[in-house]
Order: sequence, then structure tokens, then C-alpha cells
Amino acid sequence: MIIHTPVIVLKSFRYGDSSLIARCFSEDKGKISLIVKGAYSKKSPKSAQFQPLSYIDVIYYNKPSRELQVLSKVNFRESWPKILDNLRSVTLSMALLEMTEKTLIDEDPHPGLFQVLVNTLRAFNESKADPNILFWFYECALLTHLGFQPNLDKREFPGLTLTDPNAGPNSGLILASLLAEDIDNLPTDEVTPTDRKIIGDYLWSSLRYHFDGLEKIKSMNVVRKILADN
Repeated sequence: MIIHTPVIVLKSFRYGDSSLIARCFSEDKGKISLIVKGAYSKKSPKSAQFQPLSYIDVIYYNKPSRELQVLSKVNFRESWPKILDNLRSVTLSMALLEMTEKTLIDEDPHPGLFQVLVNTLRAFNESKADPNILFWFYECALLTHLGFQPNLDKREFPGLTLTDPNAGPNSGLILASLLAEDIDNLPTDEVTPTDRKIIGDYLWSSLRYHFDGLEKIKSMNVVRKILADN
């Protein structure tokens, strides 16, 4: 079957002398793995097209029995170059990709979450809101779309007591606003140092509780320092 779908590249790595393998979040098929033959040949632009954060249209031959699908065609859909100009934004954006890659199941479509990721990365590129807010916005959406929407009134889980989300001056209001999943009406409340710690701890603890392997994301130590800073 031939599949034509937009994707966001989550990660990629070289395969053999001239090919690469890309892990992508596709709108229509969920997380997929593509083999891009000849990506590193001298006349091919495909190695650039399959860098993390690339938003592209792909056509590939889908065989359910095969783990790697063979790319046929690719075109850029939209670029977000300004993300790469801001260390804070690129660090947080790359961490979102890594979280997405580790929480999604192969070929389990989540078109709503896909659109949230597109909108979030677009907002990073346009500096639409504070990068912390955008990062937390996507963490909330990730939990919600994968079946674990936070209930701010429930803190007790087997083996875990979450941080009180209302313990900061504005943390509860900010989290409630983020959970509404409206990127055009992000919270504008003051975010105090206490709010940053509470929101960051609450969401990261929730994610680690529901998804195995997130503690292996090496960039999260840096990300958590960024989220704790002004």
C-alpha cells in the first residue's frame, strides 16, 4: 500500500554508506520508521530533509510485516528556522521530540496530538509565548491524548504522590489553562519561581509514572534547569 502523509522527523541516523533511518511522527499512521536510500549521496538533499524538527510530506510503500518502510518521495512542508536560532527553544523543542518518540507506540495514529505538536513547534518558531509555557502545554497534551489527562484534584497514585499543583501562587491556574489545550489562549499569569518548580515537577512526575523509559532522556537534566530559570 502506498501511504502519503505529513510527518515530523523525531530522530534520524546513518545506515550503511549512503542511507539513513528516520523515526517520524506521521499524521495518518502514528510513529513510523523509514529507510531513506541514498540520502547521503552527493546529489541528494534527503539527509537535510530528514533532520529532527523537519516537517515534511512523505510517500512510502507500507508493508505491515516490515519494521522499516521504504521512502519513495519527500517534500518540505514548512520550515521553522528561528527555533534553531534560540538555544532555549531548540533545547526544549528537541526534548519534546524525544518524549514523543519514547511515548508513542508504532503505527498507533494520534492525529490530534500530531496537530498539537505542529502548532507547538510553530509557536516556538514564532516566539508566540514563553518557551516554558509552550513546553508545559505540549506535556499536558501528550498526557491527555495518550489517555492520562491530569486531574488536578487527584494526587495519589499507587506508589506515587504528586506535587500539589495548587501550591504555587498561580501554578493551579496555569495548569488548568494549559489543560484546556487552546494554543491561541495560553496563560498570561505571572510565573513565579515556585510556580515553575511545581508545574515542572508535577508534569514530569506524571509522565514518568505513566510511561517507562523517560528517565533515559539525557537532555531532561538540562531541560529541567532551563524550566527552573527565568
